[in-house]
Amino acid sequence: MNGLTHTEPDFSEFVEVDPTGRYGRYNEILGKGASKTVYRAFDEYEGIEVAWNQVKLYDFLQSPEDLERLYCEIHLLKTLKHKNIMTFYTSWVDPANRNINFVTEMFTSGTLRQYRLKHKRVNIRAVKRWCRQILNGLLYLHSHDPPVIHRDLKCDNIFINGNQGEVKIGDLGLAAILRKSHAAHCVGTPEFMAPEVYEEEYNELVDIYSFGMCILEMVTFEYPYSECTHPAQIYKKVMSGKKPDALYQVKDPEIRQFVEKCLATVSLRLSARELLDDPFLQIDDNESDLRPTESRRELDYMNPLLRKPVLGLDYEGKSFRNGTYNGYCNEYVDDINEWASDPNEYEQTGIELFEYNDDEHDEHSPDLDITIKGKRREDGSIFLRLRIADKE
Repeated sequence: MNGLTHTEPDFSEFVEVDPTGRYGRYNEILGKGASKTVYRAFDEYEGIEVAWNQVKLYDFLQSPEDLERLYCEIHLLKTLKHKNIMTFYTSWVDPANRNINFVTEMFTSGTLRQYRLKHKRVNIRAVKRWCRQILNGLLYLHSHDPPVIHRDLKCDNIFINGNQGEVKIGDLGLAAILRKSHAAHCVGTPEFMAPEVYEEEYNELVDIYSFGMCILEMVTFEYPYSECTHPAQIYKKVMSGKKPDALYQVKDPEIRQFVEKCLATVSLRLSARELLDDPFLQIDDNESDLRPTESRRELDYMNPLLRKPVLGLDYEGKSFRNGTYNGYCNEYVDDINEWASDPNEYEQTGIELFEYNDDEHDEHSPDLDITIKGKRREDGSIFLRLRIADKE
């Protein structure tokens, strides 16, 4: 009678509470990954919703000493207080169920990766603001003695409150757990790992390398090294100094140069403090930077007048391998004369494949002119230009 059906789950009752009785977990899953499950929870003391993170512990709970070291490391995360670091409330180990739980603040818009895929028309100015916030968080972590190193920074571990544009680094607790859980192996996500991590001799600058890959993900919508199909291929490229293909899709020279600074060899890599002073991240509040964050090569073949100050493509696909994409242009041209600019502005070099002009055919109206031209470029890809001119 209250409008609820028997098929609808009831998330109003706690299914678990923490040892202090302050936090209660609902059975509603907010997110799930290979290593953890995140549930909606509630802080009874403050009356706010929080995130209850649950991580399964498998093979490394062998000794009380290992468990104690892990617990101390995660417990120390409660002392981290910064506006760009996710608030870590509490944690505890549940030996009976072989998992560890930690409670953090909850974010309205999820991860930066989810947010970026949802909002595809983003100005470069917004990306700069996100970058500054991430770097401010890293600067805080790296300023500790010894430095706090995240080791697994990626857009999946950066969270955002979209209504305020507030960005925070998260999953520090998960990174600590995984370091202990896989002590004999490299910890991190291969696409975002600096070469020195594989050699297991590194410092806090590994987070700067990962940050550079995060920027690449922000502007290309794809994971770095998405051209690879196996972690071993990524490892081979990284260790040989080969950058991901996605980097060469970034046509804005300032974005590309800034990313390259982050991906430099460790001896040349800049710190978070130095990157914050980089001219690329300086934002003048009195004037707008209207450059798009578009990175893919297709826009370079369009009439320059068609390039909009924000992303003008509706990305239906979520992975763009080797510069290709699956999407549709949703920007319309009001004035057909925009197509009549000098073709040399967007003519591409390459082997001419064909040219079709309907002047040679009488099938169409004399007021309609259709031209199709195709070329194969040096990198093997095909460029097609379709021109339709209607005198009416």
